Amino acid sequence: MAVVTVNQGESIESALRRFKRKVMTEEIIKDAKKHAFFMPPGQKAKLKSPRPRDSPGCSQQKVRFGQNVFKRQGPVC
Repeated sequence: MAVVTVNQGESIESALRRFKRKVMTEEIIKDAKKHAFFMPPGQKAKLKSPRPRDSPGCSQQKVRFGQNVFKRQGPVC
């Protein structure tokens, strides 16, 4: 929990700025968003693993020969 004490003679704006900085460094907002809703473990694993069709070798590539355009298929994904 981020706690900031306002020093004597310090403006509220500067104390608020220090508070915001402390919240950002402690990643409180990020943690709150992460725990905002329940995500099953299987769904977490899906988000962490890269999808095979997003890899660079699996995309369709256009090859130009003169005026004709041919689509060359990459590996089957």
